[in-house]
Amino acid sequence: MLQLNYRDAKPIYEQIKEGIRKLLLTKVIASDEKLPSVRELASNLAINPNTIQRAYKELEAEGYLYSMQGKGTFAAPMAVVQKSRAKELLVSFDDVVSELFVLDVTKEELRQRMDNLEQGRIKTND
Repeated sequence: MLQLNYRDAKPIYEQIKEGIRKLLLTKVIASDEKLPSVRELASNLAINPNTIQRAYKELEAEGYLYSMQGKGTFAAPMAVVQKSRAKELLVSFDDVVSELFVLDVTKEELRQRMDNLEQGRIKTND
């Protein structure tokens, strides 16, 4: 299910968040599917339960998961998951585009690249 890289500079809870996010977006984990309990996942991954709790709590705050008292943690509906991810990516997009403007990349160049991406023509040599 999840694979951790202990040599990665990225914190373990972030790796768990990314892994669960990917499983949700690729529909490996279905909408409203129950996730393993904090203790169960911590045991399977041989890590501290607080690490899992932190990842679950942050994913819930971001809209990827929801919890029901006494029942567990569940995957949010796909529409909510997609909306949450789109929101995150748009924030990143804004940061990147702002920096590109500082580097004097024009709106026209950005539009052309977006058009190419939309049409499946990705140019990486530019």
